[in-house]
Amino acid sequence: MKHCCLIIDDEILARDVIRTFLKDDMNIDVVDEAGNGSEAVIKVLQHRPDIIFLDIQMPELDGFDVLKEIWPHHQPFVVFTTAFDQYALRAFEVNAVDYLLKPFDEIRFHQSLGRVKERLSQKAQPRVEELVNSLFREQKERKGGDYLQRILVKEAGRMYLVKLADITHFSADGNYISLHTSQKIYTIYESLGSLEGRLDPTVMIRTSRSNIVNMNYISELENYFNGEYIVHLSTGEKIKWTRGFRDNIKAFLARIG
Repeated sequence: MKHCCLIIDDEILARDVIRTFLKDDMNIDVVDEAGNGSEAVIKVLQHRPDIIFLDIQMPELDGFDVLKEIWPHHQPFVVFTTAFDQYALRAFEVNAVDYLLKPFDEIRFHQSLGRVKERLSQKAQPRVEELVNSLFREQKERKGGDYLQRILVKEAGRMYLVKLADITHFSADGNYISLHTSQKIYTIYESLGSLEGRLDPTVMIRTSRSNIVNMNYISELENYFNGEYIVHLSTGEKIKWTRGFRDNIKAFLARIG
């Protein structure tokens, strides 16, 4: 049975080495490569490969961040490629996760690949999820929260990762949400209430039933009728802050104060 794989590494030479080791394997089809974490997420979700060779230290998103983004949608067999020391590798060994310690030779590579193929034939996914969850817990404790940093959107058959920092505000129409940036508007299918619970409340604030605003883009609050306000954004857009969400103004004033 033929399996497709994706090579993820920010070093071209490292990707070339893996591709070379795989070129004579008739059971493996390299469908694509990715040179950074953001690109990796998009390509994994596009191709949905059986196997990924995943570097850990990469720009934009590291290997663990990539897993965090893809895992709810697709769970491939993972072979980590890493320069981490032996102490860090204990976590992989405990969870029976395959890894290749750089620099690795062809013999070591095929040993790891052989284990992955055996697990694929048995449909025996190692405990990657346990490793991922433990890493997420550590990350959450370090950051004091686990809020969204990027949102995956689909458009015209392609996928994009939109950074929360680039979003000026969200506007909802039923279960469709528009993500407004200074350059473009994207649309996702989700309720605003569900999304709000995954956003950092010190940055994103609900101003009405239909809007959440990035406080970093608020330039002015203008008094309106009946205790309501008009929110002026630095992009020139205007959004109403309704009476039902007036209590949230305290959070905004505390931030700028």
